[in-house]
Amino acid sequence: MRDFASLSFGGVTHVMAVINLSPESRNLHTVAATLDQARAMAHRYRDWGATVIDLGGQSSHYDNPTLSPTEESERLVPVVTALVGDGFVVSIDTWKPDVARECLAAGAAIINDTGGLQDQAMVEAVAQSSAAAVAVYVEGNNPHDVGAVDTGADKAWRTAELFRERLRLLEDAGVKDVIIDPGIALNYRGDYEAYTRLQLEVIRDSGFLHELNRPVLIPIPRKKEFPRVMAFVTLALEYQADMIRVHDVKAACDLARLFGRLPRP
Repeated sequence: MRDFASLSFGGVTHVMAVINLSPESRNLHTVAATLDQARAMAHRYRDWGATVIDLGGQSSHYDNPTLSPTEESERLVPVVTALVGDGFVVSIDTWKPDVARECLAAGAAIINDTGGLQDQAMVEAVAQSSAAAVAVYVEGNNPHDVGAVDTGADKAWRTAELFRERLRLLEDAGVKDVIIDPGIALNYRGDYEAYTRLQLEVIRDSGFLHELNRPVLIPIPRKKEFPRVMAFVTLALEYQADMIRVHDVKAACDLARLFGRLPRP
């Protein structure tokens, strides 16, 4: 079993590779329909250079149904168990505390909380484990509870200020290892192009997030236009993201290697 402590930071960008166990996902090339498919994908991603596998059992798009924690856990736990046994650092994309507990018991190293570590039950689940957590900025209680995104000025600075207070509260609650995610890959209702410009702006201003002295994860938005996806990866590498969460793993690893930021095996 490998844990968060096995990841070194400083001068590198870890690639967090997405595997969706949710057939509802719109990113069909990331969907694994069986345990064997998930294992094959994870091994392929590691061969390309990914260091973290992010498993999702619940589609975060607000148009998709919200699963019960039991159904979500049933999708995730067998794959978590298998990948942990294969020596992967496994992250779980969920906002549900019961799902987090089940996956932590199976050996997950990171809880990628798309609910922003706002739920006290989730905070307690992480604090009672040795796992790290990703705190995702979300304008709502979770990705299924969102409206139009705030595209106002100074978004990265305002996000960093919110995290500054949240990090203090999390530390008081016993959650020590926190990764910061500005939430720019979540789906919101509203103006697509305005949101796209905001996503770029947040990456350019991600220095405000780095000032919090925690690893900064830039989630690469999925776009209809693949060149835009690669532009986001390039920008995240240029602005020295500590981690990028990606659906297009081979291309992202190739760019990270080109930038000299891919961690050595």
